[in-house]
Amino acid sequence: MFALFKKELVTFFSSITGALVLSVFLLVTGLFLWVIPNDLNIIYGGYATLESLFYLAPWVYLFLVPAVCMRLFADEKKMGTLDVLLTRPISEMQIVFGKFLAGLAVVLISLLPTLIYVYSVQQLGHPVGNMDLGGTWGSYIGLVFLSAVYVAIGVFASSLTDNQIVAFVLSVLLSFMFYSGFDSLAAIPSLVAYRDTISYLGIDSHYRSLSRGVIDSRDIVHLVSLVFFFLYITKLSLMRSKR
Repeated sequence: MFALFKKELVTFFSSITGALVLSVFLLVTGLFLWVIPNDLNIIYGGYATLESLFYLAPWVYLFLVPAVCMRLFADEKKMGTLDVLLTRPISEMQIVFGKFLAGLAVVLISLLPTLIYVYSVQQLGHPVGNMDLGGTWGSYIGLVFLSAVYVAIGVFASSLTDNQIVAFVLSVLLSFMFYSGFDSLAAIPSLVAYRDTISYLGIDSHYRSLSRGVIDSRDIVHLVSLVFFFLYITKLSLMRSKR
């Protein structure tokens, strides 16, 4: 599994994909948070907080994570190397988990440079250092788990097809559904009696809870459960391909 993880990680950063993900994420967040005058701009907002980053990041990752994951299995299927991989002395779940960890590693590496934003906002505080670090680290934890769910969805979508574009679109749609779709369903008047239950199934309510700096085990368990659910059905998809 580690060899597969290493191979995928090297593939990401030996191609344009890894550099593109890092560049696009930092460019988009940097422009919105520091340059372009808008409601998310930290300087124009006048408060020493990174709430804008944690509002923007899930939407940017909604497209970047599927771009990272779309080739993981789709490319193997198209090139005919998936059958070879499945004959190796490694279980389907280990294959899935190795590719999942590689995709997640790329996403987390793209998140590391934003720690510069934490330092910058601390220096902009009055007095210097006047910043809610508890809420900030809670938001980072929430973003890590949200990214893990996105990656698991991306891996699953990639296992369904040999076309990277189809995998990308399917991953975006599923990720959007789990991030925002359940909240939209809960807002339908005829479903108001089930609003809390429907919202609980999605990601956003759990992400917002973690972003407040309150690390609730129920939120973490729910997000981890979604990750393992999508990894498990990816395994089933591979087993079907093996027949």
